[in-house]
Amino acid sequence: MNAQDPSRFLAGDAPPLLDLAPLHTQDQDPISQRVAQNLLRLRGKRHLSLDALARQCGVSRAMLAQIESGRSVPSIKVLCKIAKGLKVSVAAFLEHRAFEGVALLRASQSKRLVSANGAFVSRALFPFDVARQSEFYELRIAALGEDQSEGHGPGVQENLVVAQGVLEISVNEERYLLSPGDSILFYADQPHRYRNPADSEAVAYLVVTHPERLD
Repeated sequence: MNAQDPSRFLAGDAPPLLDLAPLHTQDQDPISQRVAQNLLRLRGKRHLSLDALARQCGVSRAMLAQIESGRSVPSIKVLCKIAKGLKVSVAAFLEHRAFEGVALLRASQSKRLVSANGAFVSRALFPFDVARQSEFYELRIAALGEDQSEGHGPGVQENLVVAQGVLEISVNEERYLLSPGDSILFYADQPHRYRNPADSEAVAYLVVTHPERLD
């Protein structure tokens, strides 16, 4: 049979793929599965058919089908085309959880942790439903209030800046007094304490960095 004879393709078979180079088949590759799941999620969220997405991003329908089924890993060039067509970041295809590059968190939706006496309030300024390696919090400590921690996991760091009032930070009994604009960075896998020595509320912002990404 002639190698160029179109009859060699069975019904439903796709023609040779030309716009995905290099193309790799990775049936069990976790990256291809993650890209496939996120492409399916993002396309479904926008109610786009494969044909509509193909027209929107300039990648063939057959190619999109192969990527979405996890049979092929797209090149960066092709992934950029798809991301542009869907109006998302390329990183959105590599996330373990749903994140499209922009997440708006309303104040009313923020998770809050309040101490038993109500003197210490921690408000998360990041969405909990995405993979992360750092956490961002707003801390409010009432007049003369304090909060004590015995320490977090190995390698965890805390970077805090005071926005209002004054705060006394103790790390292994070593005390540091911070005024507005002052910041401190320390390993938080050791005992530490936040104390407000003043008679008015203190407000600070805290970034917690973990040595490994949290899922």
